[in-house]
Amino acid sequence: MPSNDARTLLHTAVPTAVIGLVAVGVAAGIEGGKGAIGAAVATLVVILFMGIGLVVLQRTAKQYPHLFQAMGMLLYTTQLLLLFVFLMVFKNTELFDPQVFALTLVVATLVWVTAQARAYMKAKILYVEPGESEATGAREPRKTGSTT
Repeated sequence: MPSNDARTLLHTAVPTAVIGLVAVGVAAGIEGGKGAIGAAVATLVVILFMGIGLVVLQRTAKQYPHLFQAMGMLLYTTQLLLLFVFLMVFKNTELFDPQVFALTLVVATLVWVTAQARAYMKAKILYVEPGESEATGAREPRKTGSTT
């Protein structure tokens, strides 16, 4: 994984994990053990789903840049559907508090998306590879016509 990709993943996963730990503490204080488990599971689900999605999207952007936008839409739709399926499967569970789970899931997802947007805005990613024309042997186009 290139350094920009790893840095973006780190700058999105760490704030999400911190918010997840805060949610676990708050849920443990309010709802007890089941609330803490619900918050922990929600945080892990967000980090896992969004992290895998980020890695897949970055690899797609490098290998198939023309498919980047379509892949992004497909990926986010798939993530939402998988989260919906996860919620439906564990809707009546006794393992953890589903309300704490759902609230933590929403908050952690918002933190992830915000941190990802901030990481991309702060990243200094080149749009054009420097020296590309020299590497491929292509000539720079000459200026023709009037210079006035």
